[in-house]
Amino acid sequence: MPLPQLTIYRHDRLNRALIALAGEVDLESAPLVRAALARCLSDGIRIVDVDLTPMTFCDCSGFNAFLYASQRTTEAGGILRLHNPPPALGLILDLTGSGFLLIGPPVGHLSPPPGDVPAPTAQAPPHRVVPLVSVLSGDVR
Repeated sequence: MPLPQLTIYRHDRLNRALIALAGEVDLESAPLVRAALARCLSDGIRIVDVDLTPMTFCDCSGFNAFLYASQRTTEAGGILRLHNPPPALGLILDLTGSGFLLIGPPVGHLSPPPGDVPAPTAQAPPHRVVPLVSVLSGDVR
């Protein structure tokens, strides 16, 4: 079995971690992501910023890993935010309407200089509503 094409970088600062994911997050590598994010909580980290700039692909198993980690982080009194998601993950977030749960500001805005007044955060863009297709009863001609 080939090794997952994913590299995980972590940089801690007090109770905050910056995780950078480089490569692909799919069915094989999603458990690595889940474990890395769970490790942050077990290490006492309560603010987790995940930089997805170097990520080339993320499918629904990666999306589920992020949702799970976000829920666990929130339960622990923390915050998990994704930054700069790749197009495939952006589409999943858009279609599910869950971007407001996971998307944070661009990575350059994570740590303002000391004494600097933070700029107001921009509101998340409105999400597209995808209508459900109704089931027709009877014969369709």
